[in-house]
Amino acid sequence: MGKNTEIKLVCQPILSQLLQLVDKHSFKDLVKQKKSDYYYKAFKSWPHFVTMMFGIFSRCDSMAETCEGLRAMSGKLNHLGLDRPPAKSSAGDGLRNRGNEFFEALYCQLTAHYSAFLSDSRTNGLTIKELSIVDSTTIRLFSDIFKGVGRNPKNDGKRRVA
Repeated sequence: MGKNTEIKLVCQPILSQLLQLVDKHSFKDLVKQKKSDYYYKAFKSWPHFVTMMFGIFSRCDSMAETCEGLRAMSGKLNHLGLDRPPAKSSAGDGLRNRGNEFFEALYCQLTAHYSAFLSDSRTNGLTIKELSIVDSTTIRLFSDIFKGVGRNPKNDGKRRVA
């Protein structure tokens, strides 16, 4: 019996399947339009996008952890469209210096393309100005406020009542 070549998603990581939802041609057009690869020789927009998606889905806490995770699975990077894992310094520089305009436009493009599949409550009147993104640095800034929140609050063990 031969292999069933009709099923293309078998034995591929879930992250690879999610990345296949991003149209490469549209992605390249957006890169040209926003000039997001203009100053970058080694860490282009696609590896940057893949690295950040890997970090999110792997629940990595730092860029070092993300790059080490990609390095650990270096034999399987072809599923993600990468030749090699990014260096930690290159990924950090890209994260620090590349503007958010490219990723904002990519988000809007994907939302518009897949709006028929998204819940109506999330896309009705959606604008990028209403989007709030909170990262771990923001949470650390408010750590004193969050002491009484959660299952195991710090200090006296009692939850705050609002």
